[in-house]
Amino acid sequence: MTREQFLNSIDEIVELPRGTLKGPENLNDLEHWTSLAAISFLALADSNNRVSLSPRQIIVCTTVSDLLRIAKVDP
Repeated sequence: MTREQFLNSIDEIVELPRGTLKGPENLNDLEHWTSLAAISFLALADSNNRVSLSPRQIIVCTTVSDLLRIAKVDP
């Protein structure tokens, strides 16, 4: 999955139009970044990048770019 595809998937998770997120956005500023969104992100990372993440790894993320980094999405 490309970076753009991954960002589009995160857009869907947080209920934004495709192409909205670019990376530097603060997770606290995303209205629909909730615990359910975090679980959806865990599943996305696992199913598409075969990366098994813990909730603790997500908690320390502050930006969308941080999420991409821990999901091992190529820049």
